[in-house]
Amino acid sequence: MKVLLLNTSPHQQGCTYTALREVEKTLQEGGVETQLIWAGNNVQGGCMSCMVCRKTKKCAKNDIVNDLIPLFEEADGLVIGSPVHFASATGTAACVVDRLFYASRVDKRMKVGACVVSCRRGGASATFDELNKYFTISGMPVASSQYWNSVHGYTPEDVMKDKEGMQTMRTLGRNMAFLIKSIKLGKEAYGLPEVEEWERTNFIQ
Repeated sequence: MKVLLLNTSPHQQGCTYTALREVEKTLQEGGVETQLIWAGNNVQGGCMSCMVCRKTKKCAKNDIVNDLIPLFEEADGLVIGSPVHFASATGTAACVVDRLFYASRVDKRMKVGACVVSCRRGGASATFDELNKYFTISGMPVASSQYWNSVHGYTPEDVMKDKEGMQTMRTLGRNMAFLIKSIKLGKEAYGLPEVEEWERTNFIQ
C-alpha cells in the first residue's frame, strides 16, 4: 500500500509541506508507504488538448508530469497539497494535476484521494472544493477528516502552532490509511464495481 503526496507550492518546504509531512508521518505510522514529491517551479504550462497522451501514454510536455504518471498509476492513494492563491489552488497545481489525470490512462477507481490546503487567512474552503473535484470525476473515494483539510499560517512555524489544523492532518492520515486497507480487503473479496459503457451526452442534445 502506497500513497503519493504532491506538493504544488512554489516553496519546497513551506506551509503546505509542513501540513503534508504531518499527513505523511501518520500514514507511515498506519503501515502505509509514502512518497512526497515537490512539483517545483518549472512546469511547462497546462494541458494543450493535443491528444498526444492518448497514443504515447505520456504528456507532450516533458516535465515532472511524466515522472508522476507511473507513480500515480502504482499508488493506492494521492494527496494533493496546495497553498491558496487568490482563493484557488496554485497555477502549478492546475497545470500538473490537469495533465496528470488526463495523461494517465490507468483505471483510477478506488484509489483514495485527499487534498491539503494551506492559507494565511482565507480561501481555504474554495481551494479545497476545487481540488476534490479531480477525485470525484475519477471514481476515487475521498478521505475526510474532522474538519476541512486546511492549516493556517504565514510560515511553517505558524502552521505548527495551528493545533487544530495539525490534528486535522493527523486525522486525515489515519482515516486515509484505514480506507486504503478497507478497500484492499474489499477488492480481494468482491472485486471492483461493474462499469457501464459511458453515455457521453452533450448539453444541447
